[in-house]
Amino acid sequence: MYSVGLEGGTVLQWLANSVHNCNGEKKVKGRREAVCVSSNDGHEETRWKRDKDDSSSNLAMPARRQPKKCPVFRFATKSPKPPSPPDASDNPHDASPSTEVPANLPRKPLTNIFRRSHQTQSEHPATKTADATPGEQVDAAQKALHEFQPIPSALQAAAGAVGQADTAMTSIQNIEAILKPLKSFNSFVTSLSNVHPYVQFALGILTGACQLLINQAKLDNEVSDLLYTIKDVYKFLMEEVTVAEIDIMKETLGKISQEIKGAAEFIIKYTKKKNFVVRIADSFVRDPQTIASAHVKNLSDLMQQYRDRTVRDVQVNMYRVLENLNLEGMAYAGDAGLNTTKKCLDGTRSEILNEITNWATDCDDKASRILWLHGQAGRGKSAIAHTIASWAKDLGVLGSCFCFARDRQAERREGKILTTIARDIADRNPAFRRALSNIVSNDNSLKTTSDVLQQWKRFILDPLSEINGEMVGNVVVVIDALDESGPPSSREHILGLLTSPEAERLPFRILLMSRALPDIKDYLGAASHVKATSLDDVSLEHRGTEIQNIVKKSNGLFEWARLACAFVKPDEAGQTPKERYEELMALESEEGRTLLDTTYFAILKGGIPQWGKRLERYRSVMHQIMMTLEPLPMTALDRMRKKFPKEEDRYDISLILDFMSPVLGGITDCSPVRPLHASFYDFLMDESRSGVYCVATSDTKGLAFAALQTLCDELRFNICGLESSYLANVDVPDLPERIKKNILPHLSYSCRFWGQHLEKSPYEPALGKLVKDIIGSERIMFWL
Repeated sequence: MYSVGLEGGTVLQWLANSVHNCNGEKKVKGRREAVCVSSNDGHEETRWKRDKDDSSSNLAMPARRQPKKCPVFRFATKSPKPPSPPDASDNPHDASPSTEVPANLPRKPLTNIFRRSHQTQSEHPATKTADATPGEQVDAAQKALHEFQPIPSALQAAAGAVGQADTAMTSIQNIEAILKPLKSFNSFVTSLSNVHPYVQFALGILTGACQLLINQAKLDNEVSDLLYTIKDVYKFLMEEVTVAEIDIMKETLGKISQEIKGAAEFIIKYTKKKNFVVRIADSFVRDPQTIASAHVKNLSDLMQQYRDRTVRDVQVNMYRVLENLNLEGMAYAGDAGLNTTKKCLDGTRSEILNEITNWATDCDDKASRILWLHGQAGRGKSAIAHTIASWAKDLGVLGSCFCFARDRQAERREGKILTTIARDIADRNPAFRRALSNIVSNDNSLKTTSDVLQQWKRFILDPLSEINGEMVGNVVVVIDALDESGPPSSREHILGLLTSPEAERLPFRILLMSRALPDIKDYLGAASHVKATSLDDVSLEHRGTEIQNIVKKSNGLFEWARLACAFVKPDEAGQTPKERYEELMALESEEGRTLLDTTYFAILKGGIPQWGKRLERYRSVMHQIMMTLEPLPMTALDRMRKKFPKEEDRYDISLILDFMSPVLGGITDCSPVRPLHASFYDFLMDESRSGVYCVATSDTKGLAFAALQTLCDELRFNICGLESSYLANVDVPDLPERIKKNILPHLSYSCRFWGQHLEKSPYEPALGKLVKDIIGSERIMFWL
């Protein structure tokens, strides 16, 4: 008994009933898989294999001809399905291309589609083959296949369009089901009130991500599971139980928002890159299933973590691996970034923080690109800046945080601001990194330029133009203390760029902090894309009787409140904290002196008398600290003081600084000594405000002498103890450790800044002799 199978039907009978005596020389590829003759005893199978190898067999395919595909007919076999064309990947439910028949198309109508050149509709060729032997059936089927003729192209297109329309409708219905909870999320977030500003920030990012998905996402086989998971996440976030725990689980919520943003970025970039070749060339979407699966796993883990009210380590966006591209050599401002120790205390400044987070997450194209937060010294601008930067980093939307500082003006940070911001963004965005690398890789002079106009065009605008919208969502850039950059000329070009028409179209939200100095106000006040907010009119938040009294007395001056707490905390000899609190409350603004100045004066008065040797030592130590061009730790300051020309000046600076921890940082640890707030330096340099505690800044003779003496005493050949001089620095594996051990901070400082201190000092024979001793000896080679 023989059987010939085609999906359970008889292929030879079907072919004989379908076509007969057709014109043309159509060949069908793959007859061995399409027609399979089986036998219980295996006799016919042996004959089939022999026929396949026999070039004279009626079933053999001529090797010299390229077989042509039938545009309508398709054999259904058990062989693997060929890969879908690239264009089909955007909608996995679309019908097959118009050259193929959908699998669910009935067979009967198909037999009436083909044209017959020598047969009328009344003829029934099936009657001639119904009783034929199996061999005759094979011959008839082979002849029919050779003479097979396709349907007209118009009918092909019509058939394909019907199939595509059906699958398109199904796809639309599926994507609508996915997007439904996303569309209701915005109104849900709007209805929430009294949530933590960090939570509001995270919800704003989630709102922006779902809006991007609503506008651009398409259903695709590769990302369908991820889209369904995202739908589940948004439904989960709107559940009553979730909302009840939202403040407690804000850290997990932050990770969810960061993961959702990364998933949205991946989906949108994937659906935009429809061309298969482009996808293969782009590492971001080269293996979409792996990336999508990672997002699905992370989101599922985070939802479960939220339900369990636990915090576990989930590595978000773990697929993002930055390529090893050449950005080395680009100028970068060290120690100018985020400092989490300067953040606002949790639960404070909620009103202004909410206002900033709402602005930062606003997806409206008409929203201001720059928020200028200004106010007098001590209003807490830096604390707010570092709080927003810290939150933005946790949520994955921080582009860069760049801080100016009065005690770092010698570094000329204004010439490094845009290179630093560009490198920070490149560290977080692979597409921007590739574009930036393409620009600077073969141009060393561009890497180190201090020309901010070139930096703006080449490091910011050109990379953004090249990636053309691949930066998804709002990127937050924080610039703090612009007023401390130096004189107005140091920031003139920066202000001009920030208020230019190009800045109005940046995909950034720039949070800018400064005092309202005239030059800054003139630029920013006239720009339409800059929103100005003053901190001079802030709402007060009270807690407890003593705290309420301090807050009320501060009149919204953040630095005074901090200073007041520091003033009360230490146990001075003969005074309890309660007595110091009462002394603080008794302070009043004196004529010509603000409450902050009065407090500074009281702190200094409590540790330094207003006459005698202790006052002179105070002035000398504070002059050294204020005139140092780069903050140094106490040990380095002490080492340099031991090099001062006068013997009476070579004392331990801790005799003075131990009493100044309320106003100076670095007193109780190994960090550089610097003022806790810039207003303290303003106070010390203005004699009308500080009186006897004023510090003169006329010259730096003592520092010039100390730096030159340090070079004379400590420079030596092979200071790092290298075994060979034939090795380049890059080939010495432990060179950083050797430098740290053998070139201490005071020596490093002296090597870099002795010339600047000498320039600001009046001539003295002792200084001239030190310069001659260095330049006229081998020490100059050690210094080089």
